[in-house]
Amino acid sequence: MGEVVDARTVRMDDAAAWELLRKAAKITVAKGKMVSVLNPQQDDKETILKQVMGPSGNLRAPTLRIGDAFVVGFHADFYKQWLTGK
Repeated sequence: MGEVVDARTVRMDDAAAWELLRKAAKITVAKGKMVSVLNPQQDDKETILKQVMGPSGNLRAPTLRIGDAFVVGFHADFYKQWLTGK
């Protein structure tokens, strides 16, 4: 694990979130029972930010960076499948 940032103490607004996510190869967003995959080279900035930002105006937690891909939010079944490869 490289870096851990506590979202309760370190706020990341939409400008900072976009700077972090704009060069990603893939952004997987788990929101409620929905899981969607976004690509900053194809999907527009507003669409991406609408999905990754929480109601408080902060980047949703948890947010994981794996190489040039991001996973934002939590969905138990998705994480189980993603971590086990099944």
